[in-house]
Amino acid sequence: MNEDGVDNPAFEPSSPEGAEHKRAALSAGRLGHPALSASCSLDPEEHLCGIGRFAPAALQVCNNPKGYLLFYSLLSVFQGIVVNGLVNVSISTIEKRYDLNSSLTGIISSGYDISFCLLCLFISFYGERGHKPRWLAFASFLIALGALVFCLPHFTAGPYIYGDKAEDTCPVNLAAIKNATCKPGLKKTELSNYFYVFLLGQLIMGAGGTPLYTLGTAFIDDSVPKHKSSVYIGIGYAMSLMGPAIGYVLGGQLLNIYVDFHRHPRHDITPEDPRWVGAWWVAFVACSFSTCLLVAPFSYFPKQLPGTHKIRAEKISEAHHGGADVQSEYGGRSLRDFLLTLWMLLRNPVLMCLVLAASMEACVATGFATFLPKFIENQFGYTSSYSATLGGLVLVPGAAVGQIISGILVSKLKLNCKSILKFIVLTCSVALGFNMVFLIAICGNTPFAGVSENYNGTGTLSNLTAPCNSHCRCLRSNYLPVCGTDGVQYFSACYAGCTSAVTIQDGSKVFTNCDCVVNPKSTIENIIYGATPGKCASNCTSLSLFLGFFFFTIVFTFMAVTPTTVAILRCVPERHRSFAMGVHMLFLRILGSIPGPILFGVSIDSTCTLWDIDKCGRKGSCWTYNNHRMAYMLVGINFLLRWKVTVLKNYRPCIYSHHLVANLLLHSFCWVLSHGCGDVSIGGLY
Repeated sequence: MNEDGVDNPAFEPSSPEGAEHKRAALSAGRLGHPALSASCSLDPEEHLCGIGRFAPAALQVCNNPKGYLLFYSLLSVFQGIVVNGLVNVSISTIEKRYDLNSSLTGIISSGYDISFCLLCLFISFYGERGHKPRWLAFASFLIALGALVFCLPHFTAGPYIYGDKAEDTCPVNLAAIKNATCKPGLKKTELSNYFYVFLLGQLIMGAGGTPLYTLGTAFIDDSVPKHKSSVYIGIGYAMSLMGPAIGYVLGGQLLNIYVDFHRHPRHDITPEDPRWVGAWWVAFVACSFSTCLLVAPFSYFPKQLPGTHKIRAEKISEAHHGGADVQSEYGGRSLRDFLLTLWMLLRNPVLMCLVLAASMEACVATGFATFLPKFIENQFGYTSSYSATLGGLVLVPGAAVGQIISGILVSKLKLNCKSILKFIVLTCSVALGFNMVFLIAICGNTPFAGVSENYNGTGTLSNLTAPCNSHCRCLRSNYLPVCGTDGVQYFSACYAGCTSAVTIQDGSKVFTNCDCVVNPKSTIENIIYGATPGKCASNCTSLSLFLGFFFFTIVFTFMAVTPTTVAILRCVPERHRSFAMGVHMLFLRILGSIPGPILFGVSIDSTCTLWDIDKCGRKGSCWTYNNHRMAYMLVGINFLLRWKVTVLKNYRPCIYSHHLVANLLLHSFCWVLSHGCGDVSIGGLY
């Protein structure tokens, strides 16, 4: 050793004493560090990429965090395409094709989350001590299998048979509709039994998605330095958001192709026809095959990437001190160890505040992701497909940008856990301010005959039938809105009293001889152009302003996602990180993604002004809403949930308690009741 130089063991003379000294030092180091003593190995093949003796040099190119992140991102993309994209865009088509009602398809949609909730704690606990990449290989197989099972009904149900098209004008001959009576005893077809196949596919995919966001995320944090983990996790989460966007675009395009194009191509039915069923199943087959290809790459990754031991040794524990004394106590795999570890995590006030806050954020995010297209459609008068496109163009890029920016900021600024939590509170507060954007977007409702105004002085509100259309015996189940030349919207051409339709030179369809439509300009023009298909154009011009503000709302909302994940991983002992992610994902589903759409849906339904009522008097879906009430309702829900998020992330314990109920009930709102009740903030616990 040179006094002016640096020790380099490679140039030290080999001697029995030197070798013995190094073995003793290594042994002492391994025994002195729990992480190293538990997993360090002198066998270099433990860290090679391959299976058994098959570890060619070509595979070692991917044997690093970047290589793992590549395949992790691909699996996240395919999972997002299938679960959050294709399933959602195909639900209405599946309802029509297999005679399912919305209640059953709602259960199908929730099947993924149900499976996730049932399995996430067990998989995250037992998988923590296992081979995480091979768990992801198994996850890839399950997602591929679930996608294949989900599309099986198409191959076993036979060709699609559609009936006659319903008339949308006032019939001259009423004989055909006199026998249209309620048949409550009518049995469902055997097609509805495919509900169980769709549910099984979702349950299998839910089992496959569980290791991805628990073990997969923890493996990233284990394999990279602390200041880089936020970047890697942010990229992985951002890629998972690309999946739904691709799924919506791909699924939407395939729905323009006839469902049985490969068996019975038809040319007498178009996508505009209500009886049309698109090729919903094609993308499921393609994604099943593509996801199955990821099984091999994940199987080749070692249990730990090269350099993991050194990275673990350099990390300073920031775990909540309440759990430090149990890090080595609960390390087994028995049911007792499972329950004790779970109880220890639930007693961690920092973890639980972060988890509850993230769950409420998820409740808001999933609610908006589900109903933003409906809000745009009703406030600005656009079609459902165009509204869904606009919603996707705002939600997906905004969420991706927010997660990437936050990951880069946390990494570049090298924020510790306390600073990360302050960063989260800041982003949540800004998002809360942008919540007022819904008040900017309020637009008045278009005049609707029988709903917001009467039929030219006849009829009553909340009644679509008036003297001008009473002889038509129109069906409320056929909602095909038309816009009259008087600027009033009608439920259908039938309710407008139109008895005929013509096609003009540009190929568009217009309804004529509309008894309920009165043109103040010209009686002759009224006869020729009585009403046009579609809703009346909205006079609201604030769409661009709304989309711009809402984009930044989404950006700041998702800027808290990656830092929250990093904080959760740091506030628990190292060996319990995967299990903590399992607890996080469980609460995220139970308190966030599952009740979120339900809460928003019930609130939006309370603003309904016209319900679909079938021949048997059963209430169906809502046709029109009160725009003002809808906007104020969304602002109220958003403000309430985000306020609670800010409260939880400003947690200040007045006294210290290990008891879960005491921590959550007594301390959660301590910051609100007395801002200076304690000298220790949530970040001060580290």
